[in-house]
Amino acid sequence: MPQQPQKPSSSTSRQRGFSLMELMIALMIIGVIATLGFKAYGKYSAKARYTKAQDTMKTVAEGLDQYYLKYGKYPDLGSFEAMVDANSPLVKQSMVPVNTPGKDMWDQPFEGKSTKATYELKCLGDPTDQEDRPPFTREPGKIGGGATTAPSGEAAGGTK
Repeated sequence: MPQQPQKPSSSTSRQRGFSLMELMIALMIIGVIATLGFKAYGKYSAKARYTKAQDTMKTVAEGLDQYYLKYGKYPDLGSFEAMVDANSPLVKQSMVPVNTPGKDMWDQPFEGKSTKATYELKCLGDPTDQEDRPPFTREPGKIGGGATTAPSGEAAGGTK
């Protein structure tokens, strides 16, 4: 009976699977990509929270402006909480949505007050990054603070 040819030694045979070094390199590359992704996610998440705070302030300011157009004066409310409370004239007349938050996205209370002649609303901004997301205010006819721009290039929150 003829003898079967011998298989080549392991050094010349075709390797199956991955070596430990190849797996370590692949995991290292995945780790770098994940780190970059999480940083970008954090940056956009913070920007979204800031934009949400601006939108909340804009909604309440527009409700105050609607009240003024209807009655010729602003409601006399001593705090932002009073403006968004369920018993507020702004909420009762659907000028401000029910359940509008009284705190910003960093769990800091919005500040605000209105008299018959004017109003002022304040957000303290991002406490961890005051340079990129600073405090801002809203008053009749203008918005102050914050150096961000809207997608169209106009000042964030627009002007009245």
